[in-house]
Amino acid sequence: TTVLLDSEDEPPPAEQGGDTEPEGEVETVRFSRVEVLSSKDFGECTEEELNELTKMMAQLKFTTFRRLSRRQIAAKRRGPRPDVARTVRWALKHQGEPVRRAFTKPASRPRRLILILDISGSMEGYARALIRFVHAAVVARGRVEVFTLGTRLTRITRQLNNRDPDAAIDAVTPEVRDWAGGTRIGEALRQFNDDWGVRGLARGGVVVILSDGWDRGEAEILGEEMERLHRVTHQLIWVNPLKASPGYAPLAAGMAAALPHVDTFVSGNTYRSLERLASILSGAIPTR
Repeated sequence: TTVLLDSEDEPPPAEQGGDTEPEGEVETVRFSRVEVLSSKDFGECTEEELNELTKMMAQLKFTTFRRLSRRQIAAKRRGPRPDVARTVRWALKHQGEPVRRAFTKPASRPRRLILILDISGSMEGYARALIRFVHAAVVARGRVEVFTLGTRLTRITRQLNNRDPDAAIDAVTPEVRDWAGGTRIGEALRQFNDDWGVRGLARGGVVVILSDGWDRGEAEILGEEMERLHRVTHQLIWVNPLKASPGYAPLAAGMAAALPHVDTFVSGNTYRSLERLASILSGAIPTR
């Protein structure tokens, strides 16, 4: 006989007398609620479970790929460029003898992270969890931009800056007027490329599109805009909650048109899959 218990529960007291005691050995199996939630599909989560997942997402480490900057910093060892000023200062401490030479190296800084969340009707079951994920990314680090796409593109970075997730989502609601509506991914990406991406926001950055790829627009437009975006980004990542479904294949016209221009294609239907995404963004998991 197997008895399942939550990790916080106490084993039930043994029954006194009678024939209610199970025959044979009783095996008690404890399970962690966190472990269960980590693997539960977002589309099946209750509001209470989503609130618990929000707290878990706040613990994720949102680092990302780094890029070299023009600023120079002191090198601990021999570097590519001599630091004359520091070398002279050291020499003055030794009667003018340059007994030690100093060097500099280029500084690095995190690449900008751009998150584009599909909030159309087909994504409704997942968008309510993924909006919490993008909020956690905004409050955890700088240089993050967030957009929603449905029938149009909406920038929601400022609304998500509030550290309170409930207040942040409440601020987003009146701004996103096409929530659970149709999908025009190609047209929305064209607007992003024209107004934001190609002009500089996405140049050299990491762009993450969170979408199931169902597009009511023309697949050719989506393919063209993905190609434009891919040319200017450092990494272009597509997160599709349907990818984890048994037997999934990217047969939808929109997804098929986008995939040739994607560097990394991952699932995004559970907390565990978002943990993996965070590891990819940090460079801990190779993307190619």
